[in-house]
Amino acid sequence: MQPEMTADQRAGSWVDGDRAIVYQRCGVCENIWYFHRAFCPNCGDGDPGTFTASGNGCVYATSMVHRAPSDALRRHAPYLIVMVDADEGFRLMAHGDPSLAIGDRVRARFIEFGGKIIPRFGKPDG
Repeated sequence: MQPEMTADQRAGSWVDGDRAIVYQRCGVCENIWYFHRAFCPNCGDGDPGTFTASGNGCVYATSMVHRAPSDALRRHAPYLIVMVDADEGFRLMAHGDPSLAIGDRVRARFIEFGGKIIPRFGKPDG
């Protein structure tokens, strides 16, 4: 089990420009979720723990994007979006290497995409 992060460390998520995937877990009901919340979405407890994920998981679903949603992203198309079941027990959506398929074991790395740092999943050995 990874140590709980302090309030000062919570800004370490890729959403805040850092190179980490952060998730939460309820100390009361043990529910695990990805998006930051001030309370457990399962039982309502107001003191969830915040943790840094390993970045490892398994591809649950894939979708190739051929029409980018903005001019800034058009030069990147086509690109793969994957749903990943993280080893810690939550599911997240992210970019993925084009060769990925459902069931592949993956590891996150962080890249610059559209002016932001984002997670991109690839095979652990590649």
